Amino acid sequence: MSISEKRLKELQNIPSAAIDTSDIPELDDNFWENAKMVKPITKQAISIRIDDDVLDWFKNQGKGYQSLMNTVLRSYVNHQQKKME
Repeated sequence: MSISEKRLKELQNIPSAAIDTSDIPELDDNFWENAKMVKPITKQAISIRIDDDVLDWFKNQGKGYQSLMNTVLRSYVNHQQKKME
């Protein structure tokens, strides 16, 4: 999901008092007893050889084609890992 610069500025200018947080539960001790640390997945810049037609297809999907390629590869890896379980 992307957000326009204009909308981002609008959201940043909303005063905290104007934000309705009534539907957000308070974090109690029980929450922290079950909380788990989740580290973000880092990405690495690499050089890789890809067939011209494959690269062209991904580029034609528009902005974010490299992230799309990563998503496709992740899906393949997840599938292979499930087969090994």
